[in-house]
Amino acid sequence: MLGPIAAKQKLFCRIYRTSVKPDCHAPWPQSATICWRLPFLTAAKDIAMKAIEQYKIITFTHRRTDLNGIGQFVLRPKTEEESVLEQLHAFKQQIGAKEIYYLSTCNRILFLVLAQKEDKGKAFKQKFMQTLYADLSEALQAKALKEAFLYEGLEAIDHFFRVSASMDSLVVGEREILRQLREAYQDNLEQGLTGDAIRLLMRFTVETAKRVYSSTRIGEKPVSVVSLAVSKLMQAQLPPSSRFLLLGAGQTNALFAKFLKKYGYHKVTVFNRSLKKAQELAQDFDGEGLLLSQLGEYRKGFDVVVAATGAKSALLTTELYGQLLGEEAASSKLLIDLSIPNNIEPAIAEQYPKAQYIPIESLRELAQKNLAFREQELERAKEVVEEQVDIFYQAFKERLIELALREVPIQVKAIRQHALNNVFKKELADLDEESLALLDRMMAYMEKRCIAIPLQVAKQNMLKED
Repeated sequence: MLGPIAAKQKLFCRIYRTSVKPDCHAPWPQSATICWRLPFLTAAKDIAMKAIEQYKIITFTHRRTDLNGIGQFVLRPKTEEESVLEQLHAFKQQIGAKEIYYLSTCNRILFLVLAQKEDKGKAFKQKFMQTLYADLSEALQAKALKEAFLYEGLEAIDHFFRVSASMDSLVVGEREILRQLREAYQDNLEQGLTGDAIRLLMRFTVETAKRVYSSTRIGEKPVSVVSLAVSKLMQAQLPPSSRFLLLGAGQTNALFAKFLKKYGYHKVTVFNRSLKKAQELAQDFDGEGLLLSQLGEYRKGFDVVVAATGAKSALLTTELYGQLLGEEAASSKLLIDLSIPNNIEPAIAEQYPKAQYIPIESLRELAQKNLAFREQELERAKEVVEEQVDIFYQAFKERLIELALREVPIQVKAIRQHALNNVFKKELADLDEESLALLDRMMAYMEKRCIAIPLQVAKQNMLKED
């Protein structure tokens, strides 16, 4: 006959369907084995792979579509009252997506989707395109289907990481894309388009980009002509009081002006064919906006000329340069020509050899060298991304387990209460208070120690590599 303690253990085993040796005095739970029936443990890898395949990316990039062509597929509001992101809610329901993320930049359109398990390959891509671009002509729909890239599963994760680290950008190593990705995520999140899966991916995406930039030199050495021109300006070590003449108020000089403001230069005069644009660009400086036709009349002196217009011939000729120079020495002047064809006549450098002349050709040559340097760093960056994909996949599998087992603690407690209050109510009624108290402590101890077993076992099985 079993003793009192063994009898209580036997009752406990009946409640939890465990096995125990009555004469074993080892601490619980070593003396018991909980028979959790979790079928997915035997196929953990398959389940994880099928789950990861739900990540899809459909994207238009400069690698297959020219920049004007990409613009044809940018989403636009259908009404004044409804934004693009609000429209995506309806689209998300139409294709049965669980989550969706939309990014649009000057050289990329990207859709990150958490799709249904049955949505795969070309069939999913076709359904996606036909639904999204239903209002476009048949020709444009066919073009979209042909030119869009589709990435699925781990390939989608790899691509998203590469995008974040500017490895897939038109200009490799430009960090602006990471800011764009994060801002787009915040907008999509606020609209309720994204959920737990994309949240997890974004966390590792930001981590990957930062790791690429910190462990490689992919972002070093400027590759844009404006950045290189600014570098040349900084090398000249001109004082903040230097006088600048900007010929042209377009995008190039507008960007150059931002750098001037950043580095404390404030005496800037802008010449442009449109007086309004010249004045708008000059308003942040102690200068003025003038018409290009007034350049020959300008007599206030200068230290730097930056030319960037669409003129088909030189605006600053040798003769005009002499007039602008007046009585000032030419040795301290810096001439930066960011135009094709040249807006500053190259002959100026021959006639005034002490002036420093920087044509766009020299900047473009340096940009190509720097870009080649960044391209070399891509190999190291690829290694980092591959490592990060593996790290993400492990985290993804752990998250799957957490989601699958989050109800276990609640259900275990419910089973305990059902057993006590219903199944074994009669047997428990025969026990004295001391025995009931001991049984209750044993059950509480078992719950506390064993409730984590399914999670631990599942992780060990799912994370185990062949």
